[in-house]
Amino acid sequence: MLDDLPPDLGRLFALRTWHAMWLQRIDDKIAAVREREAEQQHGLQARPAEPEWIVELGIGDGQPPAEVHMGSCYAAGKRRHPVGRDEARRLLASGVRACSHCQPDTALDILDLPARPALTATAR
Repeated sequence: MLDDLPPDLGRLFALRTWHAMWLQRIDDKIAAVREREAEQQHGLQARPAEPEWIVELGIGDGQPPAEVHMGSCYAAGKRRHPVGRDEARRLLASGVRACSHCQPDTALDILDLPARPALTATAR
């Protein structure tokens, strides 16, 4: 038997107190981690469903629609509003730009969109 503990009661009680203190710290940390994981799980379950379509709003009075995106598009800006499928189709048909990354016009089976003005480079 390995006996590397001190022989006197004073030091044995000191070691026991020290280990009990560490055991309490470990138990507290375990409880905190379990609580954090439970909160994260609850947050994932309570998260609202991602919208199918998003309209990115412009800047200015009334915030006119600027671009239509699929709900999962990474390129959608912060000024956005969820819309339904019919509203997304109506916006695209009325000339609102379709995102070039997620291509909602293709996903909505819209073949003929109004022509957009061509971007021209300005020379200095």
